[in-house]
Amino acid sequence: MAEKESKTKNFVLRIDADTLAAIEKWAADEFRSTNGQLQWIIAEALKKHGRAKKTKTKNETP
Repeated sequence: MAEKESKTKNFVLRIDADTLAAIEKWAADEFRSTNGQLQWIIAEALKKHGRAKKTKTKNETP
């Protein structure tokens, strides 16, 4: 059986203990996993700086 291609990629992230603790607390405050919080932080930073990939909405015409 062929393996389904994943849209997410795994990678190792080295981060200092104090930063990780702050991210874990922030994630808990917003009911997210630490991984989910990191994904959200990165996505927001990409949007803020105009580097996020543009996606079409249902009502958009090509």
